[in-house]
Amino acid sequence: MSALRQIWNWRSLALAGLAVVGVGSSPALAAPAADILIYGGPIYTAVDAAPRAEAILTHAGRIAYVGDLAMARAKAGPKVQQIDLHGAALFPGFTDSHAHLDGVGEREMTLNLEGSTSAAEVVQRLKAYLQTRLASAKPGDVVFGRGWIETGWPERRFLEAADLDSVAPNTPVLMERADGHAIVANSAAMRLAGVTEITPAPFGGKIVKDANGRPTGMFVDNAMDLVRPILPRKDQDFVTRSLVTGMAVETRYGWTGVHFMSASWDDVVTLEALAQKGQAPLRVYAAVDRQYAPNLIASGPRDVADGRIVTRAIKLYADGALGSRGAALMTPYDDEPGALGLLLLKPEETRPLLAQAAAKGLQICTHAIGDRGNAVILDLYAEVLPKGNDLRWRIEHAQHLRPDDIQKFPRLGVIASMQPSHAIGDLHFAPQRLGQVRLEGAYAWNSLLKAGAVVTGGSDAPVERGDPMIEFYAAVARKDVKGFSGPGWRPEEALSRRDALRLFTVNAAYARFAEKELGTLEVGKRADFSAFSVDLMSAPEPDILKGHAVLTVVDGTVVYRAS
Repeated sequence: MSALRQIWNWRSLALAGLAVVGVGSSPALAAPAADILIYGGPIYTAVDAAPRAEAILTHAGRIAYVGDLAMARAKAGPKVQQIDLHGAALFPGFTDSHAHLDGVGEREMTLNLEGSTSAAEVVQRLKAYLQTRLASAKPGDVVFGRGWIETGWPERRFLEAADLDSVAPNTPVLMERADGHAIVANSAAMRLAGVTEITPAPFGGKIVKDANGRPTGMFVDNAMDLVRPILPRKDQDFVTRSLVTGMAVETRYGWTGVHFMSASWDDVVTLEALAQKGQAPLRVYAAVDRQYAPNLIASGPRDVADGRIVTRAIKLYADGALGSRGAALMTPYDDEPGALGLLLLKPEETRPLLAQAAAKGLQICTHAIGDRGNAVILDLYAEVLPKGNDLRWRIEHAQHLRPDDIQKFPRLGVIASMQPSHAIGDLHFAPQRLGQVRLEGAYAWNSLLKAGAVVTGGSDAPVERGDPMIEFYAAVARKDVKGFSGPGWRPEEALSRRDALRLFTVNAAYARFAEKELGTLEVGKRADFSAFSVDLMSAPEPDILKGHAVLTVVDGTVVYRAS
């Protein structure tokens, strides 16, 4: 992941000054969509029988015509809005099939540690942040930051409490690792949380300790719950601002939809209210966190604002992350003998929930990264899913699989929801964690597709940046942003341009039960489009990373347009 940070400063500059149309303005999004005629660049339909078109025409929020420009103009009404792409390439609306929408917004609202090249730089960023908030800070206020990752740091270690104590000896500070599966607390935060040397780690959690048995400040997976309660409760204003901000960021990147993982019930209710007021500029398909499963089981699948906000999935966690050694493995980590990672759920407690979800027609989306985590979930799914089911249960990430388990995905009808950027960041540490032999089933996008599985693509933002240019590049190049892949990194798992496009369009629509409405440019389907400054289907791989969104259209309404 660290390699991706190298282009993010450039990316933020490239997007500076670009506006989101209609966000926070109810009339702009609530008004009926004007008819649009789009032309002037390659248009890719994601339909194998007719993959290219010259023009596309919309009417009342749906696709009215796809074909040659002359016919499109003949069919267009006198008041049609014409949009010249000026060479940009248009695609079916790109969907981020795995993102944390609230986290995307919160990243813009809190101390962002992305791109930190050392523990020392994190400390300097914290110092500068503390200096800017002196006037507004109150005694006992907790400072929260996110986005650090030690890969490539000269210190070659995790962040520690001592680092943060050097500039914040009395102010409680929590710094969440980029993967969201570990958090570092300074000494003041641990005191406030009541954590001491004798505090036991909870099930599915690890308190990292030094040689003398003292906590270093690093809390992994469920152990994060020991310190998180010191954070202030998110009030309604914060929830709304984070979601509105997150949606604005997503549309600016060119996403027309997002599968929102680990949503709270407050998130769902807030999004539904925003959509009913015309203030939700993109489609949200929500999977609620496990603690809110009873709410969704009681209500059943929810659909608000004509499909703009849909909630019909439950998000579970099987294990942690590979980077923090929380991913559950069958055999120990190569770089930490004896460590097997962490299982975060108990099968005997999970089976009844799966059965309830199946009876209600709800989708299950389970985070599983290590080969043991994935095997446990596949076995649980096999116990509950009826033969020939169409429940489309998913495994989120499916990063490291035993080769024999790959066939279980199509056999059970399980969707592999994967994030290509993980592979081009993790390549800098995964070989050390897993060893060369176990890399055979790691980030195995092509093997899963060849086996007949449905693979859908996402970003896992804010764990990763969330830019579709990075995700598409990663899928087709399987190299980091400098063009490096490393020995034994399985280049055969890279995807063709066609298959990469389907990850974010056709397969993303299927993964949310919307293939009849979304995913391809065909007459009658929803008018959701993403246009980018580079032609993803023909540009040289390095040039993909230079691209950016120029147009985002949802239900025939322009929700973002580059100035």
